[in-house]
Amino acid sequence: MNEKYAPSNCIANYSVIALIPILFFLFVLLGYTGVISLTVPLHATIIIAFILFVFLLFIKHNANFSICKIRASYYKLDENMSKAFKSNELTIKGKTKSILDIRGYLNTYFEDVRNDNFASVASSVFPMLGILGTFTAIAISMPNFSVSSTEALDGEISSLLSGVGSAFYASIYGILLSLIWTYFEKRGMTKIEHYFASIEDTHQTKVYTKEELLIYKYTQYDTKENKFIEALKETFSLDFIENLNKEHLAGFQKIMDASNHNFSQIADTLQTVSNNMTNNIEKIDLSTNALDAQTQMNNSIEKFTNATNSFEKNSEIYSEQLNNSLKLTFDKIDNEVGQIVIKLADFATHISKESLEVQESIGKYHKRIAKEIE
Repeated sequence: MNEKYAPSNCIANYSVIALIPILFFLFVLLGYTGVISLTVPLHATIIIAFILFVFLLFIKHNANFSICKIRASYYKLDENMSKAFKSNELTIKGKTKSILDIRGYLNTYFEDVRNDNFASVASSVFPMLGILGTFTAIAISMPNFSVSSTEALDGEISSLLSGVGSAFYASIYGILLSLIWTYFEKRGMTKIEHYFASIEDTHQTKVYTKEELLIYKYTQYDTKENKFIEALKETFSLDFIENLNKEHLAGFQKIMDASNHNFSQIADTLQTVSNNMTNNIEKIDLSTNALDAQTQMNNSIEKFTNATNSFEKNSEIYSEQLNNSLKLTFDKIDNEVGQIVIKLADFATHISKESLEVQESIGKYHKRIAKEIE
C-alpha cells in the first residue's frame, strides 16, 4: 500500500456501490434454482455472474470509493502540504506566504488513488459485456431445426424463443451496471470537489492569491524597466568623454608649453650663434689675425650645428610624445565605445528574455482563466 495513504476500511463505500448488482444477481440465481417463477438457464446465469465479477473489480476505481481513501489520508496530506508550503515560500513587502497551487498539488498528490483509464471506460464496458453475453446466450441456446415432424419443430421454436428471452437478461444487467457506475462516479466526483474546496478554504490564508501574484509580477516588470532605463542613460552618458578630453587636453597643453619653451631656447641660441658669426666675419675683415677669426668661426659653426641637431632631436621627441598622447586618447575612446556596444548587447539579451517571460506568464494566465471559465 502507498505510504501516503493511511490504512482505512472503506467496505461501506464498496458495499453501497455493489449492493444493487449483487441483489440483481441473487434474483437471477433464485430464478435459476426455481425458487421464483423466472426461467433463467445455466449459461445465462454464468454470463451474468461473469459481468458481476468484472464490475466488482472495477469498484475500487470508482470516485465514490476513492473519496474514502482520500479522506482517510488527511493527516498525512496535511503533513506533506506543510512541507510544500515551506519549500514554496515567498516574501513580498515584508509578508511571507506560499506560492503553492493547492488544487494542482491535491490533484497530483491523489493521482494514483485510482486508475483514471479504468474509470473512464467502465460506463461503456458493462453494456458491451451485456450485449456480448446476450449474443453468447442466443448462440448457446440455438436449437437444431433438422426435425421431421411439426410438433418437434414447434418445440424447437419454443425453446429458441425461451432462450432469446433469457439471453436479454445479460444486456439488461450490463445497462443497469452502467447506470449504477455513472451515478456513483458523478456522486463521488462531487464529494471530491467539495473536499478539495474545503482544504483550499482551510489553507487559503497561507498562500498568495492569483491577483496578488499578478500584481507583484507586473510590479517587478515595472521596476526592471526603470532599471533598464537608468542603465541606458548611464551607458549613453558622454561625461566620460568630456573628462577624457579634459585630461588629455591638459597633458597636450603641457607638452605644447614645454615645446614652446624649448623652441624659444633654441631660437635664442641660434640668435646668439648668428650674432657671433656676424662679429667673427667683421673681425676677419678688420683683424689681421685671420687664424683666430677662423677658429672662432669654426666654433660658432659647431655650436650652430649642435643647436640644429638638438632642435631636430627635440622635435622628434615632442612629435613622438604627441603621437603617443593622441594614440592613448583614441585607444581609450575605442575601448569605451566597445564597452558601450557590449552593454547594449547584454541589455538587448536581457530585455528579450524578460519579454519571453512576460509572454509566457500572460499565456499561462489566459489558459488558467479559460479553464476556470470552462
